[in-house]
Amino acid sequence: MKVGNRLFKNGFSKILAFVFWGFAFQLLSSNVLAQNALEAIQKSKTIKIAIPTDFPPYGFVGVDLQPQGLDVETAQFIAQKLGVKVELVPVSSPNRVAYLQTKKVDLVISTLGRNAEREKVIDFTHAYAPYYQAVFGPKTLSIKNFNDLAGKTISATRGALEDTELTKLAPPTAQIKRFEDNSSTVAAFVAGQVQMVATGASVAAAMIQKNPQIGAEFKLLIKDSPCFIGVAKGEDALRLKVNEIIVAAYKSGELEKLSQKWLSRSTGELPE
Repeated sequence: MKVGNRLFKNGFSKILAFVFWGFAFQLLSSNVLAQNALEAIQKSKTIKIAIPTDFPPYGFVGVDLQPQGLDVETAQFIAQKLGVKVELVPVSSPNRVAYLQTKKVDLVISTLGRNAEREKVIDFTHAYAPYYQAVFGPKTLSIKNFNDLAGKTISATRGALEDTELTKLAPPTAQIKRFEDNSSTVAAFVAGQVQMVATGASVAAAMIQKNPQIGAEFKLLIKDSPCFIGVAKGEDALRLKVNEIIVAAYKSGELEKLSQKWLSRSTGELPE
């Protein structure tokens, strides 16, 4: 009987050891795979980069039906410096982070602001371009502070930084009308469906230029939020490599050229 118990215990111990080491191997393997994005890109000679196509001048479809804009050229520049082809993947503000998390893309270059919520689920490179969000409205509407938004209607793109930050700053009675893409957000304001719009300064500038009849102007600064490149959690090799490219491009003036071309403004000092 004692021999049987000893055999049982030895067998059970071996099973536990097998399960433990099997689990450890799986964990180690998953960690190794998680670190292999750069290697996979170099092996396939292709990188998938998410870009906007409804957010001029950062990303939009030109008359030739091809994507263009600051983010698009930045994506092409990164791919060129990596020595690989680029596959541009159109995304919207609500799904761009999800595309990165589910490995549909390797990078997100889509006017992506860095905040605490996003840093929990993805990583960021250094900033590559200037950007800020604000509330814009007609000159006839007096807005001096966020309390003045009480009872007012404001359009915003669902999930974008201007949506999340405005939700924190606006009083409870402000009505934030959320739309699925930036084109719809701007169109709602231009059509008079809302009294104001929360969007990026560059988008607002293009809107004001195309629609002078609405008499829109800057009202309130929501956040000064430079653009960062999104990288999947744990992809440190890829993140550090892209950082090298950004730093070199900043020093050489190549980022400045892109900013002047598409935004008509300097990059200024970009945060790391």
